[in-house]
Amino acid sequence: MLKNKISKLAQTAIALGAVAIANPVQANELATSDIDQLDPMAQVTSVSQLRDVSPTDWSYEALRSLVERYGCIVGYPDKTFRGNRALSRNEFAAGLNACMQQMERLIAASEAVLKEDIAKLQRLMKEFEAELAALGARVDNLEGRVAFLEDHQFSTTTKLYGEVAFTLAQAFGEDVDSQTVLNSRVRLQLSTTFTGKDVLYTRLTSGNLGNSFADEICTNEGRYAYDGQSDHDLTIDRLHYYTPINDNLKVFVMANLGGHHFYADTFNTGLEAGGGAKGSLSRFGERNPIYRLGLGGKGVGFKYKAGSKFDFYAGYLARGGEDPADGRGLFNGNYSAMGQIVYKPTDQLKFGFNYFRGYDLGSSFVLGGTGTSAIGRIGDGSTGVESNAFGLQGKFDISPKFSLRAWGGYIDAEVDGGDEAEVWTYAVALAFPDLGKEGALGAIIVGAEPYDGSARDNEVPLHVEVSYKYPLNDSISITPGLMVLTSPDQRSDRDAVYIGTIRTTFTF
Repeated sequence: MLKNKISKLAQTAIALGAVAIANPVQANELATSDIDQLDPMAQVTSVSQLRDVSPTDWSYEALRSLVERYGCIVGYPDKTFRGNRALSRNEFAAGLNACMQQMERLIAASEAVLKEDIAKLQRLMKEFEAELAALGARVDNLEGRVAFLEDHQFSTTTKLYGEVAFTLAQAFGEDVDSQTVLNSRVRLQLSTTFTGKDVLYTRLTSGNLGNSFADEICTNEGRYAYDGQSDHDLTIDRLHYYTPINDNLKVFVMANLGGHHFYADTFNTGLEAGGGAKGSLSRFGERNPIYRLGLGGKGVGFKYKAGSKFDFYAGYLARGGEDPADGRGLFNGNYSAMGQIVYKPTDQLKFGFNYFRGYDLGSSFVLGGTGTSAIGRIGDGSTGVESNAFGLQGKFDISPKFSLRAWGGYIDAEVDGGDEAEVWTYAVALAFPDLGKEGALGAIIVGAEPYDGSARDNEVPLHVEVSYKYPLNDSISITPGLMVLTSPDQRSDRDAVYIGTIRTTFTF
């Protein structure tokens, strides 16, 4: 990138030099924004190509002489010369230096250079001696910086992103026996591009949050969005490749830890962090839980943009897709297929509908660590569970500092053998971007985590979550929050559970 900048600066300098010699009084001013727009493949090599220079202009002959005799001008990509602007002494010196170097190359190659042009050049060099010396020092300094960056850069094709989270937390309640804990989680993600448009994600994760307080409160409700690892075991928990097919179609290949939320819009900007520690505190607060159907599988997803108002998504995931055993693999075991349509009538308002078809065998029917324990009792691991799921999502950005989101999901699950279950989930989320400070985010989430509406204990388990992410600086944020779980595990005989949290997140 810096080398390209140097090349563009050099081309601009040649143009400046040409103008300077032609008429030092009425020379051009080339702004930085103009320099950035230069295209070395679109150089003007003949004065007749310049749209704003005509043979009647007083400078026409001087410009033609410079072009034909010395090649000391390039012009702009839009074929203009812009000869009615002024320039500073330093800019004039840059152009003079460029023309001086061009003449030196011609002399070294035994090319003819007119004596009067050499005399003019010598006179100008003497007059601008101080500026030329300063220019040389700046160029040397810039070259040194470029060399340093080339020697010390991590990679020319890969970016490293790091995230470290400390969580101080405790669960409270009449039926809860829990202690105050301090947990941590670390993520290192490598984002590699091969064409400039594609991305290969390789992520390493380690932590000791386990399943949050699920064992103490006997339900997956209230689990943290960023839990999962125990004893700081290091895992490669994401290996994905995204690439565009054309301007409207993108394909997402997920070789490890696939999820429908990785390629589909989940309508929860800021709170959706892909399991990261910068969004919602809870898994439930990140997105509609039905996006977690098939979570962890291997597969592929597609996004198609149909104009400015419609987006279409489709994907297929298979848990156990890497296993060649009977009843496993990509197409003979657990799977989850999704189709989603998103309608955006305005820039502030959008709606989405999605449908999932899935099959689970050899494991409990789960929704990615959300919901009540009754969900895990749908099927016993030895019987398959077929499911049809339907989801609705909406997002309305009422103002730049207030956004309303809502979602709902219904799952019709049928266990091999005839038993059926109905799973419900829904929520309303209020987000307050830049609350109190730029980059801050306040949030209130109220809803019901997935629960089995056909179970004997069918009390609606409400989840209430309040959090406030406050950035201390560009790299450190602190997020205090409180989760309240009413009727945990959808049981009316259980008292509410309270989970207090202070999360500190470091990013680099």
